[in-house]
Amino acid sequence: MKAPITLKNKRRVAIGFFIISALLIALTFRVAWIQIVDAEEYTEKAILQQTTDTPIEAKRGVIYDRNGKELATSTTCYTLWVWPAQFASEKSESEIKEMSAKIAEIVDKDAEKIEAGVTKDQHMVALAKYLDKETADKIRELDYDGLQLSAATKRSYPLGSLASHVLGSVNDDSEGRTGLELQYDEYLSGVSGRWVRNQDISGNELVEGREEYHEAQDGLNVVSTLDEAIQYYVEKAISEGMEKTGAQRIMCLVMDPETGDILASAVTPGFDPNNATVPTDEKMAEQYKNAENKSEVLSKMWRNPIVSDTYEPGSTFKLITASSALEEKAITKTETFSCNTRITVSGVTLHCWSNKNHGTQTIKEAVGNSCNPVLAKVATKMGKTTFYKYLDLYGITEKTGVDYPGEAGSIVQSLENVGPVELATIGYGQGISVTPIQLLTAVSAIGNDGMLMQPRYVKALTDSDGKVVKEYEPVVVRKVLSAKTASDMREIMEYVVAEGGGGNAKITGYRIGGKTGTANKVENGKYGSNYYSSFIGMAPMDDPQVSILVIVDSPKGSYYGSLVAAPIAKSILSDVLRYMNITPEYTEEEKAAMEGNYTIVPNVIGKEFSEAAGIIGGKELKYSRPASAEADDNFTVVDQYPKAGTKVKKDSVVYVYKE
Repeated sequence: MKAPITLKNKRRVAIGFFIISALLIALTFRVAWIQIVDAEEYTEKAILQQTTDTPIEAKRGVIYDRNGKELATSTTCYTLWVWPAQFASEKSESEIKEMSAKIAEIVDKDAEKIEAGVTKDQHMVALAKYLDKETADKIRELDYDGLQLSAATKRSYPLGSLASHVLGSVNDDSEGRTGLELQYDEYLSGVSGRWVRNQDISGNELVEGREEYHEAQDGLNVVSTLDEAIQYYVEKAISEGMEKTGAQRIMCLVMDPETGDILASAVTPGFDPNNATVPTDEKMAEQYKNAENKSEVLSKMWRNPIVSDTYEPGSTFKLITASSALEEKAITKTETFSCNTRITVSGVTLHCWSNKNHGTQTIKEAVGNSCNPVLAKVATKMGKTTFYKYLDLYGITEKTGVDYPGEAGSIVQSLENVGPVELATIGYGQGISVTPIQLLTAVSAIGNDGMLMQPRYVKALTDSDGKVVKEYEPVVVRKVLSAKTASDMREIMEYVVAEGGGGNAKITGYRIGGKTGTANKVENGKYGSNYYSSFIGMAPMDDPQVSILVIVDSPKGSYYGSLVAAPIAKSILSDVLRYMNITPEYTEEEKAAMEGNYTIVPNVIGKEFSEAAGIIGGKELKYSRPASAEADDNFTVVDQYPKAGTKVKKDSVVYVYKE
């Protein structure tokens, strides 16, 4: 028997019906709101969930040397991707482990890391980058669901550490990190493309999905001013120099004085840009291993001191002083100066490097003898205002504007703070710090008839077909000297090598000019016991085609520029001049000596040993110090054997004696 429908029950039914109706209406309203009002938002969310947007890396441009040899290039490689949902679908834990282990073995990765990647709660995961074709083919043979390979590029430096400080390197995202890679990154990098596809959660393409492929635009190529062969000669010579001198480092810069083109630029120790975060030098590797801040060690390794560091030039700066005074007519070529090993300026005694009295000298002889008192007098005679005018003209007081990141400026006292003593010491290269590239750029003006050029590492940009897109013309900064003064200075520089202390840079058949330098290093705010030993020069002096600066930082044992830097410059110039097909021209004396394989012993009695050694070396002879002077270059030669004027075979030994 049915229960009677009471009024109370009717009310309950009505309320229930009302509630259900309200809920249905609310649901209908919500569905309508989602489908109509929020339709665009949810459509976008669906598209985003179903869309895979894979970046297509642009091929980074090549860096060439001036003759088209590849210094940095990009090789095709592959990135391994996984769709975890598809890869792990319906597979047991043991199967996933086994498959992960096989992938790890092929790509040379840790199996646990691969397993973590293939099981990650993420739509798409990159398991490995920079795989070569052989490795990629092995991955394809696995034929696992959810794996995909995409083509990419990897930066490669086919010549290893050659020119590493100039080229620099790239980071893991193929972005320029240092050097030319950083300076020209916007041109080299190109524009990335994209691969857009509609897929389900397992990575399967949707039936009505879309696929778009936007091709990447390759980067432009950079044509540098470097010459790969000259760079090789430089790096070979400074590497050998490191072994002979035991120096902390050696720097060398080679330039075309007429254009400002940097033909070679090298520093020891170098690094391998193919693996730029791993120090190749044992000492630096030890520092890196023990360093709390490893990036600081790497930054030091990557730093190019030729552009980014300053040093005290010492006597090489005397070329700037002498040329400025001649141009200003503050002195003449025939004017004479006296030296008695010291000069007193405003009550302060300044000493010559030599204990020997140089006596009366012309400016050519004073530069040849590297006489401090004479160059101090010359600077004083000019006056600080005039001298600083030429420092400005030579670009010593400003950056060169070279196309390289992180260029440092010189450290020059302000004009108002320069007193008589400061002016005198700057005259012979102390109390002033310059970058190597500043000094060689300035001195190169002497080889270019007085025209100062802006140094450059890059001459052009080209596209993938080799067509020039942008050409960088040589830039004339300003006229510094008259052609006459420049010619007079080249005569002085040639005298230094032919008859003065720069003889260890002399090469038979070639007219070499230069100047040696030896300067105390400033350490902890004061002059220490270490030195910068240097040689700056050019060749051939009748029409300079190449200028060079060699700086030996903190050599052990002998530290004079004539003994440690000049021989390195000679080694480099010997190779470079032959490579440049510059024909040697022999004097009659040289021809006779070559035919008889002999040379004439020079007279070095009364000269300081470091100068005597340079003169002996200039005659293609070797020298031997007395045992009591093996650790001391500071002595005057009082006797020699064989005697001056004797004919001896080349490479014979001249014995020098001290008191």
